[in-house]
Amino acid sequence: MIERYSRPEMAALWSDQKKYETWLKVEITACEALVKAGEMPQTALEEIKKKASIDPDRINALEQIVKHDVIAFLTSVTEKVGEAGRFIHLGMTSSDVLDTALALLMREAADLLITDLENLLDALQDQAIKHKKTLMIGRSHGIHGEPITFGLKLCHWYEETRRNHARLIEAKNIVSVGKISGAMGTYAHISPEIEAYVCEQLGLKPEPVSSQIVHRDRHAQFMQALALIASSLERFSVEIRHLQRTEVGEAEEPFEAGQKGSSAMPHKRNPVSTENISGLSRVIRAHASAALENIPLWHERDISHSSVERLILPDSTVLLNYMLNRFTNMIRRLVVYPDRMRQNMALTGGTLYSQKILLRLIQKGMEREDAYAVVQKTAMEVFEQGGSFQSTILSNPAVLKHLNAEEIEACFDPWQYLKHLETSYERVFGKGYDRS
Repeated sequence: MIERYSRPEMAALWSDQKKYETWLKVEITACEALVKAGEMPQTALEEIKKKASIDPDRINALEQIVKHDVIAFLTSVTEKVGEAGRFIHLGMTSSDVLDTALALLMREAADLLITDLENLLDALQDQAIKHKKTLMIGRSHGIHGEPITFGLKLCHWYEETRRNHARLIEAKNIVSVGKISGAMGTYAHISPEIEAYVCEQLGLKPEPVSSQIVHRDRHAQFMQALALIASSLERFSVEIRHLQRTEVGEAEEPFEAGQKGSSAMPHKRNPVSTENISGLSRVIRAHASAALENIPLWHERDISHSSVERLILPDSTVLLNYMLNRFTNMIRRLVVYPDRMRQNMALTGGTLYSQKILLRLIQKGMEREDAYAVVQKTAMEVFEQGGSFQSTILSNPAVLKHLNAEEIEACFDPWQYLKHLETSYERVFGKGYDRS
């Protein structure tokens, strides 16, 4: 299932082949800087560029012996390069390569997720405009409140997704830093100019002051951005799950030809996509918590963060890519039942219009407490005995002292509640949005 909705580029991004290629890219860029600084001959650089290549199997085999991934990588590359290989990694420490390369991978992952968010924004906007005037009941505490439209609900999701889009762009910028500053970050064996060149060539900013590593609050912020996106997707998914409940029946996931909902009950059409997304969001939030735990390392560094990141960064980016694509696909094909929405609005006998009556009575001179008591008592009668709230209000002498029949009837127009709907849409999509 995950292959159906995930981009192959995202999974490939975290492969050994891509990882080692990115390490080599950092090392060769550092060699270029050394040549510019006069610390390495041009001929050696040309030899490295010509002969250096990646052999993941050989690197992994060497790691089994030396128990150090960067040393295994350097040994494998040097085997292919020969004499010129002595200039590779000159004055550098492992984290110079690891953290700078990781920034490149995280940036690339962020770009893929940013595109996914933009696709979701497009889908949400299309549906929000389509259902701009699809009336439904708004709910507070799960209880009927006042009229809204389904499109307005989707506007909420669009605006939240736009905030997540902005957060991810910011998080991408926060992690787009590298360091080529040596073992304690003091440039003891390599100059800041080398670092500046490498970062500029790779499109990164130098960490202003590094220890042996790039500081992990950056990575934690990246993971918090992913967790916020996942949590928003869960919020939207929980809403769809509620709307799909048999007792509500206002919207549901598309049910494809040949799909089955239950091994035992042939009638079932379960909200499997949104339940899947709800579950996976918990995984990403847990990973975000682990990223926070990576911030307090010993002194200038330890490697307790490394094992965590090898799990949480690939898993979270691949999962979120999957979740975004699956949710976007579902939103584009979401099944909406406007007639059922109107039927549900009528379930409480018109009591959803109680605030309009309350406010009109206050405007006509009735004390608020008295007006509230009259309207609430009438609403409770309708709840308990059935009937029409409008008819019951029309027969209430206390109400008729202040409002005539025409004024009361006007309170039961749902569009009175939505007279500023266009303002919300223009705030979300801009005044020039396509209203078609």
